[in-house]
Amino acid sequence: MKIKIINTSDHGLPHYETLASAGMDLRAKTSEPIILRPLERTIVKTGLYIELPIGLEAQVRPRSGLAAKKGITVLNAPGTVDADYRGEIGVILINLSNEPFTIENGERIAQLVIAKHERAEWNEVDRLSDTSRGAGGFGSTGTK
Repeated sequence: MKIKIINTSDHGLPHYETLASAGMDLRAKTSEPIILRPLERTIVKTGLYIELPIGLEAQVRPRSGLAAKKGITVLNAPGTVDADYRGEIGVILINLSNEPFTIENGERIAQLVIAKHERAEWNEVDRLSDTSRGAGGFGSTGTK
């Protein structure tokens, strides 16, 4: 599928690293390093603008290595880029570690997954069908 994109950064377009990759890395576009202190959050710009067809969304997700090794994650994971949004893609990062983290220009900060979605139409009723689970939630199926 082809998706229109504008790239105002100095970095190449996002791309899949392997044939089976679901996501493409997003890189920081910053004129100077950003220091993200413990428990601090910031929006990091990417220099990317996209035009998605209706029925698709772009999901901004954490990079597992950055989260596991440095405690840096996407705060609203997954963030959603809607098909009618035309602004610059920004990534809301938070530092959940005990150490400051420096974000350099061009650093891989998140991944972007293109996904199909459906539009729901509500059917208001007085009763829902019964299931064995019922209203059980928040750990009701056990921990092991």
